[in-house]
Amino acid sequence: MSNVLSRKYVPKLANMHQVCELNYGWLLRLLPDCDTEDLQYQFAVSDALQYTIKIIECSRYTSTLEMSQKSIAGFEFLRPIVQVRLYHDAQMAEVISAQNIGSLKPSYRYPNIKMYQRNEKEMVNQFLAEWLQFCISQNKQALTLQLD
Repeated sequence: MSNVLSRKYVPKLANMHQVCELNYGWLLRLLPDCDTEDLQYQFAVSDALQYTIKIIECSRYTSTLEMSQKSIAGFEFLRPIVQVRLYHDAQMAEVISAQNIGSLKPSYRYPNIKMYQRNEKEMVNQFLAEWLQFCISQNKQALTLQLD
């Protein structure tokens, strides 16, 4: 049993690349202009469920954005929030921070003190893919706000 727990998880790079490429495409569908800093997009899926995508940082080859969900019901600390880096030259989008977990490692030994899954980074990127699919399928009209 100790051999099973001590083996290091090795992520499948091809699967990770595929998810990151899909996430990039879906984010471009939601964001008409993803290379302008201080821009924020808000859209509602229903009266009780809203999404915000805020562009935090832009450079020549990358953009960093924060995506969050706000719902009328539920606690604020359970609100999903992720920071995503878009690599425009590679056409990939990767989660760099989720739920206050900064700097996700490719794999974790399990069990660990913070109880991260062995494939935490892969799972968070897959969560983003499912989240974006839901937003695109439910999105009726995006509202663009320019921040000062």
